[in-house]
Amino acid sequence: MQSDCFGEHLMGCEPNWYQGFPSPYYTDSHKEFRKKCREFVETEMKPHVEDWIKSPEGYPASLHQRAYSAGLQGILFPKEFGGAREDTDYFHELILWDEMGRCSAQVLGQLQINSMAIPPVLLHGSEEMKAAVLPAVVQGEKSISLMISEPQAGSDVANLRTTAVKQDGCYVVNGQKKWITGGHRADFFTCAVRTGDPGFGGISLLLIPSSSPGITIRKMATQFDNTNGTAFVTLEDVKVPEGNLIGDEGMGFMYLMYNFNHERFVIAVGACRAARNCYEES
Repeated sequence: MQSDCFGEHLMGCEPNWYQGFPSPYYTDSHKEFRKKCREFVETEMKPHVEDWIKSPEGYPASLHQRAYSAGLQGILFPKEFGGAREDTDYFHELILWDEMGRCSAQVLGQLQINSMAIPPVLLHGSEEMKAAVLPAVVQGEKSISLMISEPQAGSDVANLRTTAVKQDGCYVVNGQKKWITGGHRADFFTCAVRTGDPGFGGISLLLIPSSSPGITIRKMATQFDNTNGTAFVTLEDVKVPEGNLIGDEGMGFMYLMYNFNHERFVIAVGACRAARNCYEES
């Protein structure tokens, strides 16, 4: 479609279709959503970012509910849980992450993490699990983080050491997780654990409430993730009901590999906008 100019007119500071170049991918629906996203960033995020950087708590959790009420974050999730995904496509999501990326310091960064940690629950979790988690996360009342990386393994998912041993109807979880984005905000964790033999076939996923006894969460100092946060999580004899197994035992590695495709999409959009921000500010 032929698009009217929108945003910064300096070449390279906005996507080409913002600057009037034709594109077959964007419709009036995308233009309306783009406008909605930009207005939210300009009014709800940018005026407060400096204060949120200085605050130990970062941006307020209520910002998620405001983003939901504004019609932004609902596009990520199905209607049955309060979302609006069926009325949108991946180009709407691209616009969301691109526009959010115009505000520095990871303001509303937990929304990205929610979009990464929810899919395993949505695709493989039980109906009871979905009902307990999804509506509250979709509507901005609660948050969920991925809990995969470890001090020893980093992103080497197949060699994770955190164990989950069955005992009296529960998995007893022990281990450490590091670089957990949004860990101090999370109400739930989509957690990778070892339930079987060494290697990728021994990895499973558990849904673990952050309030579970035995969990210690410490916010880590970082150079960039100022208003959201990165955490170090210690799990000591954390009892997780067997019903909190996401999907099948031993399938966690496969679930995560599939999930990483969407993660990389989100990260790539943010990286592109960060480059545009640098160009514009220079």
